[in-house]
Amino acid sequence: MPDIVCLGEPIVDMVATQPSRSLLEATEFTKAAGGAPLNVATGVARLGGSSGVIGKAGGDHFGDYIRQSLEECGVDVTYFLQDPEYATQLAFVAVDEDGVPDFSFHVKHSACQMLWPSEIDENYIRDAQVFHFGTISLINQPFRDTTREGVRIAAEAGIIVSLDPNLRPSLWPDMNEAFRWMSEAIHDCDVLKLSQEEMEFATGTSVLEEGVRTLYDMGPELVAVTMGAEGAYIYNGDDGQHVPGFQVTVADTVGCGDAFVAGMLLGLLESGQSEAEVDLYTLGKIATFANATAALTATGSGVIPSLPTRQQVEEFLNSHRQ
Repeated sequence: MPDIVCLGEPIVDMVATQPSRSLLEATEFTKAAGGAPLNVATGVARLGGSSGVIGKAGGDHFGDYIRQSLEECGVDVTYFLQDPEYATQLAFVAVDEDGVPDFSFHVKHSACQMLWPSEIDENYIRDAQVFHFGTISLINQPFRDTTREGVRIAAEAGIIVSLDPNLRPSLWPDMNEAFRWMSEAIHDCDVLKLSQEEMEFATGTSVLEEGVRTLYDMGPELVAVTMGAEGAYIYNGDDGQHVPGFQVTVADTVGCGDAFVAGMLLGLLESGQSEAEVDLYTLGKIATFANATAALTATGSGVIPSLPTRQQVEEFLNSHRQ
C-alpha cells in the first residue's frame, strides 16, 4: 500500500506551446497529464516516495493517457478508475512571459465528478500515512460526498490529512459556497498548504502573520503559505518563519504549488516527526526542499513532465548552498 494517497480530479492540461497573454492569443497546444492531487502523487513518486491516487477519468484516450503517465512515474493506479459513459476533464492553459497561467476548463459533467463513495476502498486510505485532497472535488456531487468520506476515513484512522485548496473561482457556481466548503476542509485537515491569494480568501486578511494564525486556529497543526519566487512561510502554532525561494528561469508556474506539497509531505514523513511535533528547524529544511522542488518544476512546461527527481533536487540544492 502507498504511504501517500491523493484523492482528486484527473485532468489533461492542454498547454499553449508559446507564451501568450491569454487563451485568446494562444494557437497551438500540447497535452500533459494533470489534476492537482495527481500532480502531488506524481511529485512524491518522482522524488522516490510511495504514492497512489483515487480518482475517475473517462474511458477515452485522454483517460488512458493519464493512467499511462502515472504508471510511468511509479504512482499506484489501483483506484484510478475509468468510466466509458463520461469524458475526461480538459483544461486549456496559456502562460505569459512571466509564467503566469490563464486557465479555461472544458467538459461539463466530466468523469472526475462521478466518483462515488462506494467506489473507494477504506483500507487503501487507512493503510496510508497521509491522505491528501483539494477543494475542486468538493464542487459537485457525488464527488463531494466521496471526498468527505475519504477525509472521515483518514481522520478515524489517525493518519495525516493534507489539504491544498487549489481554488479555481471559474469552476465554482457561487463563491459563498466555495468559502463554505473550503473553510470546512481547512477545519478537517492537519497539514494545510495554500497560496497568499487563497489565504486572503479564507481569512479576509492579506497580512501574512495574521492570516496564518487565523488558519491555524481553524484546525490544522501545520500551515504553509507559498509565495512564488519569494519562497514560503510556515507556521506550527508556536512560531513562524519565512523560508526563501530560489531564482530560476521560469517557463511555466502551473503545478509549482503541487510540487511544493509533494516535497513537503515526503519531507515530513522522512523527518520521523508528526505534523504537530515537528520543530521549526526541521520545518525550515523541509520547506527548503519543497521550494527547490517547486523551483525546478517552474523551469519546464506542463506539470508532470517537469516534476523533478530526488537526484535533481539534491543536485540543485548542492549548487545553491552558500
